[in-house]
Formats: sequence, C-alpha cells, structure tokens
Amino acid sequence: MRASMRYTARVQNAAATHLPSAVEVAGMSAEQVAALLHSNEITIRAQQHQIDALKHQLEWFKRQVFGSKSERFAPEPDPVQIPLGAVLPVPGQTVEARKAVPAHTRRVPRRDSTSEAADALPFFDEARVPVQVIPVANLQAAELSPDQYEVIGEKVSYRLAQRPGSYVVLKYVRPVIKRLDTQAIHTPAAPAGVLEGSRADVSFVAGLLVEKFAYHLPLYRQHQRLIDAGITVSRPWLTQLCQQSIGLLEPVYDAQLDSIRASRVKAMDETPIKAGRVSHGKMKTAFFWPVYGERDEVCFPYFPTRAGAHVREALGLEPGAGAVLLSDGYAAYASYAQKTGLTHAQCWAH
Repeated sequence: MRASMRYTARVQNAAATHLPSAVEVAGMSAEQVAALLHSNEITIRAQQHQIDALKHQLEWFKRQVFGSKSERFAPEPDPVQIPLGAVLPVPGQTVEARKAVPAHTRRVPRRDSTSEAADALPFFDEARVPVQVIPVANLQAAELSPDQYEVIGEKVSYRLAQRPGSYVVLKYVRPVIKRLDTQAIHTPAAPAGVLEGSRADVSFVAGLLVEKFAYHLPLYRQHQRLIDAGITVSRPWLTQLCQQSIGLLEPVYDAQLDSIRASRVKAMDETPIKAGRVSHGKMKTAFFWPVYGERDEVCFPYFPTRAGAHVREALGLEPGAGAVLLSDGYAAYASYAQKTGLTHAQCWAH
C-alpha cells in the first residue's frame, strides 16, 4: 500500500514531463493505473485552463490592433511596461517658438446678437416660416388719452420659438338620413385613404417616412413619441405602414429611373451598406449603386454585390446616341462602356 502511494506521488510530480511506456503500464497494479489516469486528468485540466487564458489574451490583443474603435479599450499606460508596437524611442517634444504680440482692439460686428439692431433683421424665409405678431403695449401711453400722443413709428424684434410636434385625430361625422317618401336610408361613404382600410391619414404616412429617412428618426422613437402624445398603436403597425407606403412610391421610382436612363449624360457610383444579417451580431455587406441624371434626379438601385453585371441591370443595354457615363475608375464601368458603345468619362475627383 505504501509503495502504491509513493508511486502515485511520483506520477503526480512527474506527469507533466514523463509518461510511462506500454511496458511500464503493463507492470502496474490497478491502483497505480487509476492514479496515473487521475494525474493525467489534472494535468489536462490545468493545461486547458492555461490555453483558454492565452486565447483570451490573444483575442484582446487582436481587438486592440485590428478591432474597431468601439471594441478597443485604452487603459492608463504602465510607466514600466513598454506599449504594444513601440519598438522605437519616442522623440522628444519640440518647444514651439513664441513671440510677443502687442495688444489690440477689434471692431464689434454690426450683427451683434445682443444689439437691438440685430433683432430687427429677419433671419428666416418669411414665405415658408409662419410668423406670429405679438403687440407690445407701451406703458407710457397707458395712462394717456389718444389725443395726448401720436404713434410716429415702430421697432420690430424677432425671437425664434418652437411649438412641440403634435398629432391630430381626424373625426369624420357622416349623417345617416332616411327619406320620408321612399323610407330609404342613405349614408355617405367614408373618405378614402391613401392606404385602403388603414386608419392612417396620408399626412401621417408622409410624416412617418420623412422623419425616418430624411431626419433619421427610428420607428421605435416615433412610437415612443406617439405613446407620450396619448396615442396607442402597435410598433409593428408603423413598420407595416412604411412597407405599404414604400410600395406606393415604387411607380414614382421606376418612372424616375427611366428618365435617368434616357438622359444623355449620366453619373454612377457604388457604395457599401450593411443590410441583412449573416450571423448573430454580423451584418451582410450589400451595395447601393446611385445613378444621377440630367434633370437632377437621383436613384439608388440596390444590389447584393459589387459585380459588374449590376451596371447593365441598372442602366440597360441601350444607352442612346451620344450617351456619356461619368464614373470612377472601377473596371465594371469601362466594361459596360465597351459593350454598349457609350463614352466613358472618368471623374476628375478620383
């Protein structure tokens, strides 16, 4: 028994450096084999723990060097530890030369925001911005009769104010009548909406799209604002409204793209966009191919890749006589110009 315990201790101490051969294992007792297996299991656990720790450190260093800025963490540098990648000595800071400048005074701008004259200058488009006129009473004339003073002029001041955005519910009241001669009942039909069977007015649908795509206000924030205003609707309903209203705009998009295709001079480019998920936490990279026409029209055809075939799908194979395509140096545009016979004008900015 003592010999077995001594052998077990020797195995545990030397397991990481020595493994018994098959002949040695054959001469062991059952207790010795069990002790050897237990020791090997402990060694494997310790090595696996060390491997996991090293993997974690390696992933951290990868994020610091190659990761995005949001993944990086820059702790306070250790004065003893050399920074990662610092193999050259840091050059000393040079002291900038300085010279004395005599004191001087500056002229006050004419349009000072605190001056009374600046308040009288309109800073907005009066044709687009509503103006509410607020008369200010003259306290000196309050105690005088009209025959004791005369108004010789007026001074105007402007202040920029804000009214919180609000929602309005349109209530259509339709009278139901009964003709006395025929006993027939008549009810006028409800006004038709832009989306059949929907409670959303066209103004609400337009505002929903403008705030989402022009001012980048997500639907969930618009939903929160609706709730704060006392309107209870479901969050998926806003998504359905967007999808249905975008479907109504597709004929407008198709007509505009046809107009761009008919232009003699067109400009085109491609830009990546994250659309769809590849896996958990990772977005798929797709491409917008914006195309610009002679009438200042812009369309953004969407394609999943950057393949050159998408240029033909977006512009067609009949560009017209004397057509010119303005683009960068991407080979797909040159290939399209060669196949269709149009003039390829490369952009000077690339």
